[in-house]
Amino acid sequence: MTESTSSTPTPPNKAKAPVARSPRRRAREFALQALYQWRLSGNDEAAVEAHLRDSEGFEKADRDFFTHLLRGVLAQRETLQARLQDFLDRPFGELSPVEACVLLGGAFELANYPQTPYRVIINESIELAKSFGGTDGHKYVNGVLDKLAARLRPVEVEAKRATRGKGR
Repeated sequence: MTESTSSTPTPPNKAKAPVARSPRRRAREFALQALYQWRLSGNDEAAVEAHLRDSEGFEKADRDFFTHLLRGVLAQRETLQARLQDFLDRPFGELSPVEACVLLGGAFELANYPQTPYRVIINESIELAKSFGGTDGHKYVNGVLDKLAARLRPVEVEAKRATRGKGR
């Protein structure tokens, strides 16, 4: 029996196509940009929000989620900073603006969105830090939010750790 051969070479492994971003991820990206702009420019919430709503691609974002994130973080920023400070190695004001804004957004979601699994919030925050932050900023964000999640959601975190331990 002879083996048939194809004259067409096998294509090399293709790089993975970029994953389509969900409306919630887009909302997180726009909220991060708005928080960054607010932090650096000092513009008020309304001006920052209006500017981002006019940005290209905003129509694909979850508008309600964007609004709740932005307004919620700004309204709770002092409480969120205080919660985060316990897990930081320096004063909050010394963090890079991107890391600070990612941490604020992640802390807000951990505290106010119990329906979203904590790992989803942390992973989304890591992705934002990778996309917009410094080289290893995502590692810092991961460590801080992981510790904050253990404090804010101890039952959920412990349950996840217990199931991970059983799988080994």
